[in-house]
Amino acid sequence: MTAPHKISVIITTYNRPDALEAVVRACFDQSDRGFEIIVTDDGSGEATRACMARLMAESPVPIQHVWQADQGFRLNLARNRGILASSGDYILILDGDCIPQRDYIAQHRRLAEPGFMVTGSRILLSPGFTARALAARSDLHALGVSELLRLRTGGDINKLLQLLVKLPDVGRRKDRFTFRRIKGCNMAMWRADIARVNGFDASFTGWGYDDSDMTLRLFNAGVMRKDGAFATEVFHLWHREAPRDQESGNKQIVLDRVGRKTIAPVRGLDQTGSE
Repeated sequence: MTAPHKISVIITTYNRPDALEAVVRACFDQSDRGFEIIVTDDGSGEATRACMARLMAESPVPIQHVWQADQGFRLNLARNRGILASSGDYILILDGDCIPQRDYIAQHRRLAEPGFMVTGSRILLSPGFTARALAARSDLHALGVSELLRLRTGGDINKLLQLLVKLPDVGRRKDRFTFRRIKGCNMAMWRADIARVNGFDASFTGWGYDDSDMTLRLFNAGVMRKDGAFATEVFHLWHREAPRDQESGNKQIVLDRVGRKTIAPVRGLDQTGSE
């Protein structure tokens, strides 16, 4: 099996510097240091710029801050900008409110296989626990079994076993496209495969199904999927849900592309400008 030479972690963010700092510092603590960080920013203000200046001064790995003007929800355009700024042969897409475990890079490297992408997994945190963890700058990796059990029984995390057990790369392959367990907050794919489908589709409007679209177009191009559960879990900090008024329309776009076996986006990497 061919392992990635260099991994690029593309972290998306928008005006949440406390969460972003927790995510990036967790990347600093990775057991595998063969990666770079690209923070791709959908128009955040001065607080995020100041946060990134601090982090860039301290980073033990190469790091960049890629910013675009705030012109509404343009997540996929930001992702494409991050990909273009990166240099790795394997790309991890990570949201700026998803704190990786210390073996996050190592686990994704272990699951990487030519011809496959990986959809990662997440642990949801409650509003209260999120606020406490960020305020105290808690090291979530240091939580012991008894503390994790208390958090699970108290409803502060929604899963426990996935934090205690790491499963081998067996039985993870999906032989057909399904919407189940696609999480855009935690995805991995080969750079060459991203180029084959011309990146994320920046024509999507509002929240929803942009991650499913990318997974589907990769599938239509012959790239299969692996399920990253029990290996790649991240701690997903609570936030208010984004407006979902475009959700049904976005899903219909993806459903239409299932039948048409669409590969190319309406607006992809090659149309990513500098605005």
